Amino acid sequence: MKNEKPSYLKLFLTFAKLGAVTFGGGYAMLPILQREVVENNGWCTEEDLLDYFAVGQCTPGIIAVNTATFIGTRTRGIMGGIIATLGLVFPSIVIISIIYHILAAFESNIYVQMALSGIQVCVAALITYSVIKLAKKSIVDIFTLVLALAVLALMIAFGISPIIFVIAGIVFGIAVQAVMNKAGKNKEEKK
Repeated sequence: MKNEKPSYLKLFLTFAKLGAVTFGGGYAMLPILQREVVENNGWCTEEDLLDYFAVGQCTPGIIAVNTATFIGTRTRGIMGGIIATLGLVFPSIVIISIIYHILAAFESNIYVQMALSGIQVCVAALITYSVIKLAKKSIVDIFTLVLALAVLALMIAFGISPIIFVIAGIVFGIAVQAVMNKAGKNKEEKK
């Protein structure tokens, strides 16, 4: 990870670029965010980005905005968080204002409906890619595999709030680590 602080302008422009080219919300943004923030600029690690996304799901607001705020704050303090957030939402405000006027005039047009359907398919593919990449980093042993499968099954079956799963993940992670630490100490004492 690079230790240099980005300028406020670079921070704004990086997140404005992300905001301008990302369709489908926070999850669809993850591959682009990872490339720009982790690989190209080194402002955080992949693990940090996963943590920001996890916390961003539990905090009020939009995941992408929360993540931009976390990264901006990490790189340049509170003002950096504000600038990164403004950079992320600025293109959306402009684009949505323009699109609203266009769609209002053409919302029943079959080509507009087909274009929106095409965008939805691309967003689904981006989200799938992100999930696979996140799973490779996050599922590292039998305990995390069991947790991931349990969360997936419960989400499909019951549609439980993600906040509950994040809290359960925290409790599960602490419990597993405590058991592993205790087992390690018992093993050392027997030697």
